[in-house]
Amino acid sequence: MRIWGSEEVKRSLARRREIMLRDHLLGRGIRSGEVMRAMEEVPRESFIDEGLMDSAYDDNPLPIDEGQTISQPYIVAYMTEALQLQKTDRVLEIGTGSGYAAAVLSRIVTEVFSVERLGSLAESARRRLQSLGYDNVFIHEGDGTQGWAEHAPYDAIVVTAGAPHVPPTLLKQLAIGGRLVIPVGPIPEFQVLLRLRRLGGGEFRREELCGVRFVPLIGAEGW
Repeated sequence: MRIWGSEEVKRSLARRREIMLRDHLLGRGIRSGEVMRAMEEVPRESFIDEGLMDSAYDDNPLPIDEGQTISQPYIVAYMTEALQLQKTDRVLEIGTGSGYAAAVLSRIVTEVFSVERLGSLAESARRRLQSLGYDNVFIHEGDGTQGWAEHAPYDAIVVTAGAPHVPPTLLKQLAIGGRLVIPVGPIPEFQVLLRLRRLGGGEFRREELCGVRFVPLIGAEGW
């Protein structure tokens, strides 16, 4: 029986993390040095159940509480890179989940504001992030499709659940030049990842990035 936190386990996790970085991220096209450093620094094993430790750095989603998932490392890295972040940016994340993606974002930007509709997940993520020292991440329990108007506008917004359309409220909370990355599709089982940049005057530039599959975005402007 291996002991959580033992040197053997730490070495095993370090090897698996290196494989993730080399094969699943660099090997699949992630090029941002800031994103790679953040993915290396944030311990994914701290955001999952101890029983899943051996799978912490596998390139696939893993279950968390409330029937939700922690996204696969490649998707976290890909969406983070797609946000085209600067160090001084303020980011809104919709769908906190375990808090893993928020932690990754927090290593790159000044502040991360994250909205989670499920109270138990919001509270557990808040405690976890605080205990790990991510003091520039702020968690709010609420309807993610309504964003977090109190701290708007944001330089970037990332949505970690699939929406039937782009929520107008989130577009309104983007700063001029801000980027929104969101999975959108007409059925809950499959989406296209979009990037929208606010140009000013109510205009947005829209790009289709890739096909993805996320849990549904639930809320007033979601499913």
